[in-house]
Amino acid sequence: MAKDKIRPKERDSIIRSLKSGVTPKVGIRHIQVGRVNEIKSLYKDIERVVSGGAVFRLIIGEYGSGKTFFLSVVKSIALEMKMVTVSADLSPDRRLHASGGQARHLYSELMRNLATRNKPEGNAINSVVERFITLARQEADNHDKTVVSVINERLSQLTELVGGYDFAKVIEAYWDGFESGNDILKAHAIRWLRAEYTTKTDARRDLNVRTIISDNSFYDSLKLLSLFVRQAGYAGLLVNLDEMVNLYKLNNTRARVSNYEQIMRILNDCLQGTAEYIGFLMGGTPEFLLDTRKGLYSYEALQSRLAENPFAQKAGVIDYSSPALHLANLTPEELYLLLGNLRHVFASGEQNNYLVPDKALKSFLNHCSQKIGDAYFRTPRNTIKAFVDMLAVLEQNPGINWHDLVEKIDIEEDKVSDMPEVETMREDELASFTI
Repeated sequence: MAKDKIRPKERDSIIRSLKSGVTPKVGIRHIQVGRVNEIKSLYKDIERVVSGGAVFRLIIGEYGSGKTFFLSVVKSIALEMKMVTVSADLSPDRRLHASGGQARHLYSELMRNLATRNKPEGNAINSVVERFITLARQEADNHDKTVVSVINERLSQLTELVGGYDFAKVIEAYWDGFESGNDILKAHAIRWLRAEYTTKTDARRDLNVRTIISDNSFYDSLKLLSLFVRQAGYAGLLVNLDEMVNLYKLNNTRARVSNYEQIMRILNDCLQGTAEYIGFLMGGTPEFLLDTRKGLYSYEALQSRLAENPFAQKAGVIDYSSPALHLANLTPEELYLLLGNLRHVFASGEQNNYLVPDKALKSFLNHCSQKIGDAYFRTPRNTIKAFVDMLAVLEQNPGINWHDLVEKIDIEEDKVSDMPEVETMREDELASFTI
């Protein structure tokens, strides 16, 4: 399959992301290779969510192995399937359970990154609410009803859940602001939906509601959101939570256990069918999962549910249906394809503008193998950065020969940072999973 040309804006965005240490938000299809079985498995998960189910997955891999990029690929597939996605990294100030606002901060971050197919960059909460309002108005016009009555009917299912009554009132307040041209009222409603109210007093004054989205209602609010996006015409909600290792790093045992109990609650709801139209993907390191002293395995109930399939282990294969999905290492062939894709991006999709020949890719991989051994298959992050840096030098200095650079590249095996993870299936394979 011939590769497409790449728009300058998209090309520059990909390169800047790779050089600055973040996963590209656009153009993923241009650099994706390998991991076909993992993608197929997650595609089935998304189909399950779209059909009304719930999914829980831990994406486990070493630093630099491809977790963040893998989550981004799955997110792009979910958006193509008309789902809403929310994404955030955990940090000392953002976690699943807390009493000092950290869970609310995580929810706020998720809402800021809320994305749809038409707004994949995030900040789409207004668009989702207004799409719901539009559908309500259409139904009201078709059935000679008031918009408020239609809103109440469509959100009646939410009022049965924790916080659902006030959630519905906030949506109604948004409609009131929309209808009357009161932008301040609309802003108050969005502020509430983004969990930016810190006191119930302020929320009651602005919106006449008794509750706010707080630490205690983090998970319940996500379940409400999953049902609301369905009423707004979307297929479901995908929640991407990365850097789960920050829970493992909590020194306070009680705080760590409380967060693991929250994970346990989410896992049970997804497995037992209590949650609907929602999927959770959580990226973490092997230590976060396997450490029996501080990791998830230190919580006995989680260990029993997340343990690897013993029959798959005995047979030397991978059970891709397990709640904990361990990312396999890249093969040399996949890494070769990846470098070829990076070269293609630098050339804006023009083969005549390639900065290095195929021989340079092989020489670069041989250099990496000799320099850091098999680690560059497990954690290709630094290999990617070194190759991108080399291409940048060649692009800016046409007189330099690539032979002279390969032997001088210094790839630091032990230096770990949040570089982009760039490995999964080829563009033509990825396209087969999109609508």
